[in-house]
Amino acid sequence: MEPTREQVLELLKETVKNDSLRRHLLAVEACMRAYARHYGEDEARWAVAGLVHDFDWDICPTPESHPQFGADLLRQRGYPEDLIRAVLSHGDHTGIPREYRMEKALNAVDEMSGFVTAVALVRPSKSLSETEPKSVRKKMKDKAFAAKVDREGMMRGAQELGVDFDEHIARVIGALKPVAGELGLNP
Repeated sequence: MEPTREQVLELLKETVKNDSLRRHLLAVEACMRAYARHYGEDEARWAVAGLVHDFDWDICPTPESHPQFGADLLRQRGYPEDLIRAVLSHGDHTGIPREYRMEKALNAVDEMSGFVTAVALVRPSKSLSETEPKSVRKKMKDKAFAAKVDREGMMRGAQELGVDFDEHIARVIGALKPVAGELGLNP
């Protein structure tokens, strides 16, 4: 089965209970589209990977079961194995190595999209237009800001993808601008 965006959004209605997670999934979807476009890959397929990577978070029995729990649900629904593998490899704790570009991109944009969103939200304008790589880097140095975000992991994600870190931040900012309103931001 090749899932469409509409089918995935129906799945999210069933499984995603909080708005913060829904916004995160939309942000990662937008970033995955941008990277697919950059690499000349299938935007729709990469976008689906972004939408489903954390779809099980609200319904997963334990945090340790994520994303395996979700991968099992996707298999039951007939999702393609490469999308399931991307979901499984987006975190380090599964032991699934990131071998393919889609997997590396998903890992690279997962935390970065949330961090960039958080940086924009604390600006008086709540605007991505005023968010630049240097402002994101500055907030990365503030350990109290978004304290649970793995800064080394964000840098490693860009490195695994083979992208300059500031270029990566800029691409994520650019990818989020078209969906800013859905994320509670100004473009």
